Amino acid sequence: MSKIKLNNVRLSFPSLFRKATFSGEETKFEGTFLIDKDAQADKITEIEKAIEDLIADRLKGAKLKADKICLKDGDDIDYAGYAGHMSIKASNGKRPMVLDRDRSPLTEDDNRIYAGCYVNAIIELWAQDNQYGKRINANLLGVQFFKDGEPFADGVSASADDFDVFDDADMDDFM
Repeated sequence: MSKIKLNNVRLSFPSLFRKATFSGEETKFEGTFLIDKDAQADKITEIEKAIEDLIADRLKGAKLKADKICLKDGDDIDYAGYAGHMSIKASNGKRPMVLDRDRSPLTEDDNRIYAGCYVNAIIELWAQDNQYGKRINANLLGVQFFKDGEPFADGVSASADDFDVFDDADMDDFM
């Protein structure tokens, strides 16, 4: 396993306080982290080297398709904010540590962590080799709020200004 610290990366699809739910079933706590290809090229190289080492050491040099490796090219993903970045998804069955800048614990009610904010994260790369196949995955160990960013669409809430004011006499206008 290879522990890696990601600094000042953008957070996408966070499920840090509750397990993600797919098709009505809870899965794991998770987050996807966007690493800038230009500004953080050294970190991307470090991750790629760690992945190569895991494949060589733990998977005996197996050839893995891109969809079997947790590090993806954001230019190939059709989501806002991914272009120009590498993305890495990390998850954990146990809730990861979630901290503010001063290392105090954050809760969901703090509304400090959201899709589009910038965070520091600790992940651990590992090689899977079992009845479900060979892969390189990432465990999510902890996340620290770094700074605000433009929220992604999945992190935006409605405001009162988005609604019209009406009373019972206006009901027919809305049907």
